[in-house]
Amino acid sequence: MPSLLTIDDLDDNDLRHLVVRGAEFSAGAHAREALRDKVVGIYFRKTSTRTRTAFSAGALRLGAQIVSYGPDDLQENTGETAEDTAAVLSGMLDVFVARTAGSQAELEAYAAQRRMAVVNAMSRDEHPTQALTDLTTLHRRFGRVDGLRVLYVGEGNNTASALTLALSRFEGTELHLRTPYGSGVDPRFLRTAEVSAKRSGAKVRERHDMRDLPSADVVYTTRWQTTGTSKADPDWRTAFAPFQVDDRVLGDAPVFMHDLPAHRGEEVTASVLDGPASIAFAQAENKLHSARAVLEWCVG
Repeated sequence: MPSLLTIDDLDDNDLRHLVVRGAEFSAGAHAREALRDKVVGIYFRKTSTRTRTAFSAGALRLGAQIVSYGPDDLQENTGETAEDTAAVLSGMLDVFVARTAGSQAELEAYAAQRRMAVVNAMSRDEHPTQALTDLTTLHRRFGRVDGLRVLYVGEGNNTASALTLALSRFEGTELHLRTPYGSGVDPRFLRTAEVSAKRSGAKVRERHDMRDLPSADVVYTTRWQTTGTSKADPDWRTAFAPFQVDDRVLGDAPVFMHDLPAHRGEEVTASVLDGPASIAFAQAENKLHSARAVLEWCVG
């Protein structure tokens, strides 16, 4: 079974298929029970409201049974390796959805066996299922992803990394990243996105200031303190303060997005998050529809 550890596990056809299929589910497409007689493991070592619920509900709606694991449930805590854990689980599960908030290497160890699909529900480096949700939401809102202009403001975290990899694969898109100095997108992802952008005719630009903001179809931000992380600089809020999305930053953009949870008064003002341009809660609901598309893809 195919695994989804990073956006780069998807070829262009698979990426577009998952975006369109998620949008079809969001629009009310009939969900055949593609996972009937399948068992999905849901393993979250870090907190989650949207992603855990989306994959649990999505699996159930597709006819699967689920087994849920909390942070203290698997014997990795007693020293068992990720490879041995996966070897055992792959004899019992069809899909394993895991949020470790650790390195990508652990997820790769889970996926080394060939019997069980593994889905990265967020690692320290990348949040691929969030990017699929985001593009599904864009497709639902605009009827396309190609050619859209997105202004991303805030920390260059795992959500930003995945969005950069995904959006650069669509023809004529523009992604303008405005991140605090020292908190930008990992250069590895920018380099990969630049290669994709040359092929697709997209543009990816990162700056570390808030001057001369470009016009955009979408303004996007995330919380400044990513789940499961902390910042070494005790004065980090001073560096982040200019990157708050307020009505001035939103400008004429017709759409505002946020992956939630949100902190009104920090990364975004209440007037923007709760305003008419915000589709953040529709975006959150689309996690379910995107999760169904991913699970369906995993089992063929």
